[in-house]
Amino acid sequence: MDFKLSAEDRAVQARARDFTEKHLFPHEIACDERKLGKSTLAEIRQQVIAHKLNGYIHSQADGGQGYTPMQQILVAEEIGKSTCGMWTVVWKASTPLRRGTPWQRETFLLPFNAGKGRSCFAITEEGAGSDPSLVKTSAVRKNGKWVINGEKWFVTSADASTVVIVHAHVDGDASKPTLFIVDMDAPGVKIKRIPQFMHSYLYEHYEMVFDNVEVEDNRRLGEVGQGFDLTKEWFTETRVEIAAHCLGAAIRATEIANDYAAGRIQFGKPIRDFQAIEFMLADMAVEIMAAKSFLYRVGAELNEGMDPKLMHAKASALKLYNSEMAGRVVDKALQILGGRGYMRENPVERLYRDVRVDRIWEGTSEIQRVIIAGQIKKRGLGIYTGWAG
Repeated sequence: MDFKLSAEDRAVQARARDFTEKHLFPHEIACDERKLGKSTLAEIRQQVIAHKLNGYIHSQADGGQGYTPMQQILVAEEIGKSTCGMWTVVWKASTPLRRGTPWQRETFLLPFNAGKGRSCFAITEEGAGSDPSLVKTSAVRKNGKWVINGEKWFVTSADASTVVIVHAHVDGDASKPTLFIVDMDAPGVKIKRIPQFMHSYLYEHYEMVFDNVEVEDNRRLGEVGQGFDLTKEWFTETRVEIAAHCLGAAIRATEIANDYAAGRIQFGKPIRDFQAIEFMLADMAVEIMAAKSFLYRVGAELNEGMDPKLMHAKASALKLYNSEMAGRVVDKALQILGGRGYMRENPVERLYRDVRVDRIWEGTSEIQRVIIAGQIKKRGLGIYTGWAG
């Protein structure tokens, strides 16, 4: 088995690392304090293009970079080291747009990957989260158009988007989940509230109301009833991305804690020489090694063309393990730093707030366990305990 990254892999990784360290790290505190100016954001966006990161999860035919799945993981890991969700400045069109019609791909997918417009995704509702069958947002065909009514929560990056992909039930029927591409400025699209969360984030997470919003049939993404399958594809890819972000966050926190422990002198010696501290660092290193090995293994399997159903199974395991790993590692890093780790000017404090949501969004840890247990029942333990032949 060859576990080495190729020269091309390392070049992609180096570009992502250079971009993150030079163009995200210096602006994290300003982002946390909501003082990141439009001109600075515009400069960062130019650097996204200069570093060949825009649309990095998409093929060149779709306006992306054509990176392999492993290279996409490497990018997500590096930009995931940034705090305040600044990695979201690296834009990419929502994955269901790949399944769009030629007109939809030309109108949305290609320009969005180029940075000319942006999409966000609206599925969660007040009464529908882990169980999407409880979605109340409806789409009814009237006079040749679709009329959408409902309310959506946690629409991430809505303020930076030109369209929102809405998950609705046709005729209010839960067996007909369907996606629709809706302009953010369409009549009837309203911002109900902009909630504030524990972590800072470059963009907002709107609560949105759709009040008799009319869309043409050419804005229907996929077939009627295909919405959940398209949403599940998006969840699968996003879960792998989150796992990579978590790995990057854990590595950065550990590096900061390790450097601090070497230079902090108490009782006449560096605190890393006390067993309590060195054992924490040892545990953190082992957790990162395990998480990286798991993530890169899946990346290699994706490069070889993993079956989508198997990818769904492994993505859930990845997100579960890496998100919970990041929580443990960052918590230890903060403990090593002591009071300094609790200061907002310290990246570890911001990472501590950032990684907590990774056990919640795009499927909670509990939902991942439900999926994993279901996959074991369907396919046997071998999909998790075995190895490719």
